[in-house]
Amino acid sequence: MGAGEAGLIGRATLEDVARIAGVSLATADRVVNRRDGVRDKTIARVEAAVSKLGYRPDPAAARLARNQSFRFLFVLPSGANSFMTLLGEQVARTADWLAVQRAFIDVEYVDVFDAEALARVLENLLPGYHGVATIALDHPRVRAAIDDLADRGIPVVTLVSDVPSARRLHYVGIDNPAAGRTAANLMGRFLRGRQGVVGVIAGSLSLRDHAERLYGFNQVLTREFPDLVVLPAVEGRDDNEQTLAATTSLLQQQPGLVGLYNVGAGNRGIAAALQQAGRDQDIVWIAHELTPHTRRFLLHGDVDAIISQNPGHEARSAARVLLAHCSGEKLVPDQERIGIDIFLRDNLP
Repeated sequence: MGAGEAGLIGRATLEDVARIAGVSLATADRVVNRRDGVRDKTIARVEAAVSKLGYRPDPAAARLARNQSFRFLFVLPSGANSFMTLLGEQVARTADWLAVQRAFIDVEYVDVFDAEALARVLENLLPGYHGVATIALDHPRVRAAIDDLADRGIPVVTLVSDVPSARRLHYVGIDNPAAGRTAANLMGRFLRGRQGVVGVIAGSLSLRDHAERLYGFNQVLTREFPDLVVLPAVEGRDDNEQTLAATTSLLQQQPGLVGLYNVGAGNRGIAAALQQAGRDQDIVWIAHELTPHTRRFLLHGDVDAIISQNPGHEARSAARVLLAHCSGEKLVPDQERIGIDIFLRDNLP
């Protein structure tokens, strides 16, 4: 090791690169950030030092040097949806990590089932925001609001539920048709040898994730399990009371009901309806999202399987995507891919 390299412990800094290359810090910064005004021979020396030291730029340090920071708005659903509560908690944790990167998160809660209310939040975005992450409703006005933000140079990441026809930057969430197909496969296997009808509860089919799950569910159940008939979906707006009423009505109208697939939330309403009807142990029930409530239902044998997604991964991914876009950094696609988890009583974390 040469004298110029002595004492290098841990991650190399730009100051180390400048010292090894024999140039000023400003010159090293110019070369590393591909700015003009440096001779070819000097560029070669700096690049050789970068390679020798294994130097990688520290984006947070660069932002600090430039007195640069970013602010993002996360638009999350209001209400008592347990999964969205978990997502909100994870967004708060992500904000702590992001602050170290000189980027900051604000959160606004809105009724995402109300397209006008959601669109107004996006349309009236205050100056100073560099990006938005939102639970999205696939509605013309919401699409237009996202496109308007794109025209203003403000990237939008859709979170959990997508609007693919809008000019959003990225979608962070699971493959929802695949989640629906997975639910159907589980339902068919659990009900193998039985005939009857299967009910479906959705929050709203205007939410693309709910519509796509239903599509995947119908695709597999009707093709591979002909002894089972899927009923048209009824909507409960992910509300426990409305879902309780919808499930109670379904049980009364369909005495041959053998299975129930809840595409969204409102699981406490379903559990109450099944228990009141005395059918909490004979109907196969597939639910979404591992929450304290669905965990309890699974342990007690009310729910047979849970299709889930990781809210912490989603919150961090949305933040990373926005930060990378604003900083001009590259993403690692595999890191941002949200997996589909399947939980039974025996593999609960």
